[in-house]
Amino acid sequence: MPKEKPHLNLVFIGHVDHGKSTLIGRVFYETGVLTPQELEKYKKMAEEMGKVTWEFAYAVDVRKEERQRGLTIDIAVKKFETPKYYFSIIDAPGHRDFVKNMITGASQADAAVLVVAANDGVMPQTKEHIYLAKVMGINQLVVAINKMDTVKYDEKRFNEVKEDVEKYLKGVGYDTSKILFIPVSALEGENVTKKPTKMPWYKGPTFLEALDTFEVPEKPIDLPLRIPVQDVYSITGVGTVPVGRVETGVLKVGDKIIVQPSGATGEVKSIEMHHEQMQQAEPGDNIGFNVKGISKNEIKRGDVVGHPDNPPTVAKEFKAQIIVINHPTVITEGYTPVFHVATAQVACRFKKLLAKLDPKTGSVVQENPEYLKKGDAALVLIEPTKPLVIEPVKKIPQLARFAIRDMGQTIGAGVCLEVTQTQ
Repeated sequence: MPKEKPHLNLVFIGHVDHGKSTLIGRVFYETGVLTPQELEKYKKMAEEMGKVTWEFAYAVDVRKEERQRGLTIDIAVKKFETPKYYFSIIDAPGHRDFVKNMITGASQADAAVLVVAANDGVMPQTKEHIYLAKVMGINQLVVAINKMDTVKYDEKRFNEVKEDVEKYLKGVGYDTSKILFIPVSALEGENVTKKPTKMPWYKGPTFLEALDTFEVPEKPIDLPLRIPVQDVYSITGVGTVPVGRVETGVLKVGDKIIVQPSGATGEVKSIEMHHEQMQQAEPGDNIGFNVKGISKNEIKRGDVVGHPDNPPTVAKEFKAQIIVINHPTVITEGYTPVFHVATAQVACRFKKLLAKLDPKTGSVVQENPEYLKKGDAALVLIEPTKPLVIEPVKKIPQLARFAIRDMGQTIGAGVCLEVTQTQ
């Protein structure tokens, strides 16, 4: 049996009309995920809708109007492979809640593709997504400068857009010497998976080749054990079986564990993954483990399991850096939306607005602002309304990131800087 290729989670970011869906659709088509027959169907559909050239996008975005017309969409796959890797695409692009998916535990992106249209260049959303990717800890990026067909494949225009994007990336702290900028036309299939014919001036890799320059992140096995609990089962004759993904550290059969915030302790009797017993579990493993000494009512979804000598941190309050992605009015002190941290969902109060930051540099532009609005970046002091496990980003980045949700939408995203623990 051939060894399976390493797997990476990829997120596509960038301004709403810059062709993220078309680029993904093109990659799906040229790597064989999408068949010519399916593409033909989408093409007809796009023409009927008066959306000529939208067939690739249709293949990716399962849009409401299609469902209303009773058309069945049969591309549920969001995986494709390159010579080196398997990639899963996190969430459909253009979906305004992709941010939430980017932040919640298992769907942590290992790398991002920033799509910028050659004709438009850098737009406000481009900047917001660059900042967000940085705050969310995505350190590997490829920049696809798309829609090169709209600028007649002009090298000068490519270089202008590239310089602009570089400026913003540097501004938030990316090392642009490590970032590839790839000119493409997703619509015409130029330089996506095959060498371009219309850009003789371009000598670099194709878009697909660029994705193979990403590295598989190292498993954080040296960090303290943290397993956010997704579910808990009570199995007759076996006992309590929590299920979750190991984020950091290593869990072994026989280990003593502690569950926070409850503080309940027990011992691991067995570990199972994909119905197979294992002696130890590492980061990335989705496991069920049988625990002796902890009853089902002492552990629930949202709790975090660790070792007693380095237990998960329970916050009385925490200082965080956030970006406001969406809010109908303004955020003031006392506002209490729901914070999503790994598998936990806890209402948290904005206790203090400490400073407004420049989203591009992170430097303070205003101390103690009265309110925050859409697009603002800020330092804030947050107080959970009930016990919550969250870690400082310098200690355990995997449990430092969060999404802020209210009224059915993502209000913001952020990262925990320091924690005042409950005594």
